[in-house]
Amino acid sequence: MVLRVDQDHHRFREIIRGRIRRELKKYIAQGDMVGRQGQKLISIPVPSVDLPHFRLGKNPGGVGQGEGNAGDPVGKGDESEVGQAGDQPGHHLLEVELSLDELAALLGEELELPRIEPRGTRSVVSARDRYRSVRRTGPESLRHFKRTYKKALRRQIASGIYDPARPVIIPIKEDRVYRSWKDTEEPESSAVIVYMMDVSGSMGDEQKEIVRIEAFWIDTWLQSQYRRLETRYIVHDAAAKIVDRHTFFHLRESGGTKISSAYELAGRLIDEEFSPADWNVYLFHFSDGDNWGGGDTEVCLKLLGETLLPAANLFAYGQVESPYGSGQFIKDLEQNLSGAENLVVSRIPGKDAIYDSIKQFLGKGR
Repeated sequence: MVLRVDQDHHRFREIIRGRIRRELKKYIAQGDMVGRQGQKLISIPVPSVDLPHFRLGKNPGGVGQGEGNAGDPVGKGDESEVGQAGDQPGHHLLEVELSLDELAALLGEELELPRIEPRGTRSVVSARDRYRSVRRTGPESLRHFKRTYKKALRRQIASGIYDPARPVIIPIKEDRVYRSWKDTEEPESSAVIVYMMDVSGSMGDEQKEIVRIEAFWIDTWLQSQYRRLETRYIVHDAAAKIVDRHTFFHLRESGGTKISSAYELAGRLIDEEFSPADWNVYLFHFSDGDNWGGGDTEVCLKLLGETLLPAANLFAYGQVESPYGSGQFIKDLEQNLSGAENLVVSRIPGKDAIYDSIKQFLGKGR
């Protein structure tokens, strides 16, 4: 039996879910929401949802009394109150908590993201117990109280001993029902995300904020697709290094840009820790597209073609618009590697473009 309060709560959640889904593009572009993340919940501010109701107004007259025509306003406002400070509360935003799984489901529905199919031998089968049936015997800790109660109630009614005036239901041994489990095999996949970002002087705070927001939503989706997800962060200017998450989003250097240094380090990381035979590999690189002109782009193309693309489920390059970057690198990728199925490039001129960029990166379910 579903209680009325449970029905109302479910309906409220569906209303809020619909509101968030309609406004998801706006929420994706907001960086402050990313900072509201708890261990497993996200706090999202949404406008309050008010059910329509009648509100008493100032009307000194009775029903249908006095002079006037159809459509005339009833009563006059107190002109003395115009322009004065009010003493009533205003409208507030309602903070709604969603789990990361709920947020990932909304993201997948709105962006029409397909489920990800792990590649080849990267899927490991593990056994898991699921309680899907019942039986007559078992430990008391697994007794199915609802079914036991119903069985006892039917027995007492059939035997004529049930008294509606004193509805006491006492199960006997024959009434007891216990939950039973069954071993099922489930795929258990592992994945690693390697984020790479240009932190040279041409990548400012605004560009890093765009990367931070987009990385949050990418993480949210991929975590819903894999039981185990590892993340690594690589920053580079003329040289590359592995850093922690906080450093990745806040470090700023003043040197030049040599993209191949990041690709070489990512290749070594995959060889040493994340073999493609055991891991689904996702590589995301963000830059303003300004690379060193001494033949480094040719080195990058070779590393991509021979090392990174063969090992990766997806290599995604996001070019964040910067007033100081040339933007040439994305053109070189499109010209030389347009035939690679697991290479996706995206232009990100600002926060409003994050929504479309995520759909470009994840829209084919690699």
